[in-house]
Amino acid sequence: FENVNIFCICWTGLFLWCLHGMLGSAMDCKNGGAGNVHCSISVDKLLDRAIHHSELIYIISEESTALFEETFIPKSMHAPQNNWGHCNSKTPPMPTSKSDVQQISDKWLLQSVLILIRFWMDPLKELQSSLDRYDNAPSALLNKTKWISTKLMNLKEGVLVLIKKMLDEGTLDPGNSVSLTSFMVPSDETEYVLRDYSLLTCFKKDAHKIETFLKLLKCRQTDNLSCSLF
Repeated sequence: FENVNIFCICWTGLFLWCLHGMLGSAMDCKNGGAGNVHCSISVDKLLDRAIHHSELIYIISEESTALFEETFIPKSMHAPQNNWGHCNSKTPPMPTSKSDVQQISDKWLLQSVLILIRFWMDPLKELQSSLDRYDNAPSALLNKTKWISTKLMNLKEGVLVLIKKMLDEGTLDPGNSVSLTSFMVPSDETEYVLRDYSLLTCFKKDAHKIETFLKLLKCRQTDNLSCSLF
């Protein structure tokens, strides 16, 4: 049989088998000559995978926050549901009305997702280092936060592919990263715990924002007028 090289656009962590015909209509393949077939995944499939990734990240962030609360935070100090007034305000805001949603461009959505991802990559790594210093941190919590960091990196690679395919752009403004010291400078063990708790609750908020922006972008590919966050 003649050797056929298949080149697929994919990102680490998504188990995409790059075999000719495996994805059917999801694959856009062109004969490059000399026995080479170049294949890429459709925008629709890329969005589906990105949304699935973001959903899992949000779910695990919820579980991590709940586990941290259960282990370290008295019930009287638990963060109220959907109340993150202490969170950093430099990340892209969630639209507050239907008219805001209609005015948002696809480029703004993709750029915002990328900014949010990059914003949290370093703080999550620092959070892992902080949790490693705890005497009694559950192994499940350590594993979940490490999993989130890995999957966030995978999602970033997927979003970069979406940017290239949808906007024909290689890079976008990465935004400003944030350090754990942006939350507070701990002076004792209790403040370290409160700082890490603050970071987890704020990340959960932004993880939900990433998921929402990607789902809105997906909706716009089929029916722009009816898409809404409300």
